[in-house]
Amino acid sequence: MADSLFAVELDQEHSLNIDTILQQKRLQLILKRVFDIVVSFIGLVILSPLFIILAIVIVSDSKGPVFFKQTRVGRNGVLFKIYKFRTMIEDAEAKGMQLTVGDDSRITNVGAFLRKTKIDELPQLINVLKGEMSFVGPRPEVPKYVELYTEDQRQVLMVRPGITDLASIEYRNESALLATTDNPEKVYLEEIIPGKLELNRKYIVNMSLAIDMRIIMRTISAILSQ
Repeated sequence: MADSLFAVELDQEHSLNIDTILQQKRLQLILKRVFDIVVSFIGLVILSPLFIILAIVIVSDSKGPVFFKQTRVGRNGVLFKIYKFRTMIEDAEAKGMQLTVGDDSRITNVGAFLRKTKIDELPQLINVLKGEMSFVGPRPEVPKYVELYTEDQRQVLMVRPGITDLASIEYRNESALLATTDNPEKVYLEEIIPGKLELNRKYIVNMSLAIDMRIIMRTISAILSQ
């Protein structure tokens, strides 16, 4: 999927430094931010009734807050709080790994549905409007794992993280994959993270509003096909 999306430009630009690439894409970045602001604002207004309904359902299903907030690493290494609808029991991170593996016992009844449909990600429209995230960009990681990035891998932190990206599509069954191994964190660190970061680099090299639209459409298609 990624190869077909980027086949024309990747071979020509892959060796360029990401900082140089971003300098060449200033106009694309401006258009991308304008799109983010307009669409996230409209989305929050339209979806506000749904947010209220979901808030009632979530607190009725299990004890805890409506939103799950977690520290992630954003552009230029700046930390921020990512917003999601809570899909796990209260204080879930204190009762297990930061990774979610298979049918994690910490996931609530409502949370399982929200995760499968990706509805739990909708509050990230707030992060997009605030400028902490974009609709499309490398998914933001927790500091614990970012500390293990190589110098080359850390270049993906030069752009805003996103709600979706190529890695989100390619690894959409990540939780189920990790459930098949005896050491999910080892597999995540040694296989999944490097694969995701390579896809992120390909995206940055070829980044454009047109490609963003294609990734968004493929994300929607992937969700609907589940």
